[in-house]
Amino acid sequence: MKELSYKILLKPEPEGGFTVFVPSLSGCITYGKTVEEAKKMAREAITCYLESLKKHGEPIIDDSEILEGTLNIKYA
Repeated sequence: MKELSYKILLKPEPEGGFTVFVPSLSGCITYGKTVEEAKKMAREAITCYLESLKKHGEPIIDDSEILEGTLNIKYA
């Protein structure tokens, strides 16, 4: 079994909880009431997404070779 790596983004929601986005898996979005639950839901969503890719013969990619950074922009 191959270990894959995926970057996730957790966005706090005004009503509470966190929406989770998986940028490299287009449309792979989920939600959890806590950070821990959001991560658990993300694992499940990613697994389902990968199963769908496999079923349809699509390539399975991951973020293991992605470089990550943050840019701060001054904007008036």
